[in-house]
Amino acid sequence: MSQPPVPPVSPFHKGEQILQARAGKREAMEQIGHQVIRDYMPEQHRDFFAQLPFIVAGCVDDDGWPWASLIPGHAGFVHSPNARQLNIAQAAIHALTQKHDPLAKALTTVGRAIGLLGIELPTRRRNRVNTTVVATQAGTTLKVDQSFGNCPKYIQQRPLINTRKPYALGLNAAQPPAVFTTLDAAAQHLIQQADTFFVASCLPVNKNPINEGVDVSHRGGLPGFVRVDGNTLTIPDYSGNFFFNTLGNFLLNPKAGLVFPDFSTGDLLLLSGTVELLDEAHPEVLAFKGAERAWRLNVIKGVWLKDALPFRATEHQYAITTTTTGTWQQVLAEQAENNSHNRQQYPLDNWQPLKVVKIVDESHTIKSFYFEHTHGKALLPFKAGQYLALSVKIPSSEQRVTRTYTLSGAPHKNYYRVSVKREPHAGAGQPSVSQLMHDTLCVGDSVKAQTPQGHFILKAGDKRPAVLIAAGVGITPMVSMAEHIAYKGLATGKTRSLTVIHVARNIEQRAFADVFTQLQIQTADAIRYYSFLTQPTPNDSQNYNYHGTGRLNASILKSLLALDDYDFYVCGPSGFMQSSYDALRSLGVDDTRIYAEAFGPAAIKRTQPLGAEPTHDKVVQEADTALVTFSLAGIQQRWNKGDKTLLEVAQARGLEPPFSCRSGNCGACAIALEQGSVSYRQTPSVPIPKGQALLCCAVPAKGSTALMLKL
Repeated sequence: MSQPPVPPVSPFHKGEQILQARAGKREAMEQIGHQVIRDYMPEQHRDFFAQLPFIVAGCVDDDGWPWASLIPGHAGFVHSPNARQLNIAQAAIHALTQKHDPLAKALTTVGRAIGLLGIELPTRRRNRVNTTVVATQAGTTLKVDQSFGNCPKYIQQRPLINTRKPYALGLNAAQPPAVFTTLDAAAQHLIQQADTFFVASCLPVNKNPINEGVDVSHRGGLPGFVRVDGNTLTIPDYSGNFFFNTLGNFLLNPKAGLVFPDFSTGDLLLLSGTVELLDEAHPEVLAFKGAERAWRLNVIKGVWLKDALPFRATEHQYAITTTTTGTWQQVLAEQAENNSHNRQQYPLDNWQPLKVVKIVDESHTIKSFYFEHTHGKALLPFKAGQYLALSVKIPSSEQRVTRTYTLSGAPHKNYYRVSVKREPHAGAGQPSVSQLMHDTLCVGDSVKAQTPQGHFILKAGDKRPAVLIAAGVGITPMVSMAEHIAYKGLATGKTRSLTVIHVARNIEQRAFADVFTQLQIQTADAIRYYSFLTQPTPNDSQNYNYHGTGRLNASILKSLLALDDYDFYVCGPSGFMQSSYDALRSLGVDDTRIYAEAFGPAAIKRTQPLGAEPTHDKVVQEADTALVTFSLAGIQQRWNKGDKTLLEVAQARGLEPPFSCRSGNCGACAIALEQGSVSYRQTPSVPIPKGQALLCCAVPAKGSTALMLKL
């Protein structure tokens, strides 16, 4: 009697099978796995590995911790003499040893499992092969246990530029590596900016090397897709091939080794630690765009390999699949947008320590300053159009000054960006705060910032076409709004119609034209950009990189905008805002459809909307006298009826509260009111949170003989 045929060994182990079943793909993956996962290398894969300038490898050290790293070499340093064998050149192994790479010992120990990933960044091709070391006499000889191809999803395209010979050591590469157990600021910064890393996972080999051993895989996303909380990293897992090699290993052996390459310096950051899986229903998974599940790495130990790579990559292009995913900063921004009590959730006196990470000249007069959290934490979220109160230390002094600047970066970014125009001297020969920032603020310097705030924001959920009208540095909130609209359009598949009209003196003083032009291309003209110059130079007149000259008026607006029901957002100097408002009203635009950001000491004077009842300002009821206490500073000041506003009183006593418009239109100077009550000499146009006062136009109210402010 014949015996029934023995079923073939599954190419997947128990952990992979459990996750495949959970995703409803178990039977399909078993069938596909038998077709594409082999115990030999196809000729195409053998040729592919032989042409690579580097490979990614994973191993397990003597203590059972996984590690991943990169092995560079001359083309052909990895070659396959036959379909079941792969060799790595002796010179490449020797260079790893000199660099003290954790891979070196495993690659020179017979019997060790080694996972390999061949990846070609300029073409986005990749193939996997899992192996076992069988000989180490002349280089390393590897037996092929498992070989299969991978799709190019989430791989960023990067042309590589050689900076030295592959096996030559960098200036610091031969020094003993920096070993650590806690992520420092440099490590956190690299991780937060990364769009690529590689991960090693393992299942000890018992009887079936066809589905056990070490795997190494690629992970990619937008900068900010890896969240750092102290020593813990949180990483979304996107839709892939449903093999679940890495996560299946995690399920049975929750350990991982990660390598973050710094393509700008050649440094490698190697980490090893324990893993926690987050399933599909976890709130953080549900909140992250594109994530189907996620995992956390608790870093146990790490190694810096300085200048380990003999090549650099200064340019990159994101994969289309990458651009459809999110960041953790975007998660925070979405939560803020959906939280109508954002100001209560994040108190205004919640100061964040920030550091300057980049400075960019946007025009002849405007610089952009990029900030990240000093301790690598997530930044407080904000809405497109809001501003930031920055506290900056004056050089050669312990004094700090506070000013508000609009956030010009989009809310989903993992940094704050403010774009500051260089203004004239503050008076008495003293430099203005903007001059101090332009002339003295450098990368690495520290500042403090309050919770982002402001009411000049896009109406949430509104699909009505929008028009952004700006002059000069008033373009800064518009950049944030436009990038936010483009990002939301990418996420939903439909971009809100947007027209941006920017007026500048000349091209030399115009900022962000290239950004808006790129957004117009990216959104296939769903976002349209128009540039007007009031005083073009002869050079400007020759290049025609603008759409018109002169001041904005009703005729120009009418020629640019098709008949439609728009929301208008206006920002710039007070005269420009008033003339733009008047032009829109003359065209019949409803007053309630015009939103304006105060950009100076005066706000626009609105005409009465059609059909509205006339309104009358209430008579201000001021106290006859009051004792004003600034509680944090421990300062008291007697105030008498007719004296200056509370903002001016604070400034006269040497305090630097944040402020911007001085007219109750922006809310920047809102301060907690701990005792007493205030009246306003000019009715504020922004809502005032309960328990707070706007210093710029507030005075002690009648009946308040004692006033205490948290300043």
